[in-house]
Amino acid sequence: MPYGFTTIYWRDMIRFVRFKTLLVSSLLQPALWLAFFGIAMSSSFDKLITGLPVVPGVHMIGYLTFMGAGIIAMTTLFTSLFGGIVILFDKNWGLMREILASPMNRNHIIFGIGLSGVTKSFIQAIIIMVFGILIGAAFFSGFTAVQTVVGVFGILAFVGMFALGFLFLSAAIAISMESPEGLQGVITLLTMPIFFASNALYPIDSFPAFLKILSVYNPMTLLITGIRYFAIGPDFIALGKHYQYTQSDILMAYFGLVVFATLTFGLAYWRFRKAVVT
Repeated sequence: MPYGFTTIYWRDMIRFVRFKTLLVSSLLQPALWLAFFGIAMSSSFDKLITGLPVVPGVHMIGYLTFMGAGIIAMTTLFTSLFGGIVILFDKNWGLMREILASPMNRNHIIFGIGLSGVTKSFIQAIIIMVFGILIGAAFFSGFTAVQTVVGVFGILAFVGMFALGFLFLSAAIAISMESPEGLQGVITLLTMPIFFASNALYPIDSFPAFLKILSVYNPMTLLITGIRYFAIGPDFIALGKHYQYTQSDILMAYFGLVVFATLTFGLAYWRFRKAVVT
């Protein structure tokens, strides 16, 4: 494994662990979202769907379980998009100038930041899954031990590819920006439509036609599809809608994330090749 690649990775992970406030807040925030928003909204939505016809042989899940997948995806999105801020700090402190002037291949910077962000996303996803189960989310309900292990690794595979895509995008934006405020503004602009134009909190069936098309190809929708398949199962009812996923659907969703990550890596590679830090 290239030395420069591992140096970038470990430097970012050490920074993540040493800044206790950042560490605790990044791990606690998604749990609070799931606890307060999830429990509050689940009580309302579960009352609305009481009395709806039940399809024989298909289990019905509560809203807490349904939106739990969305919280995992939301946390991964936020962590990944803000991952590039490390690059911007290095630019402002003069460290990036030294890194770019070194013999290190610039791809190592991109992959080092990407892998550290994926590691953080894995930690957060596991914490959310465990916490969700503790407060009543029916993740892996009825699964055997083997199915649960496969489910966890399947979720992490989707989380990792999604995180890589947005970390590459964040790196491309950060190397092009000059101030943290500018980066934060761009990230905020991207976050809201990506999150709300997905099936994180509600089904997309009632969306207007153009918004439904955007949602279907939204990387976040692809991620949530994979999470629900591996955490809940291929056949369930939520919010009165019958969800059925085939293995082909999951493979296509993952392929979509691979394509997205490839495109954003190309963008980051292009921006880093053109980068000049003074």
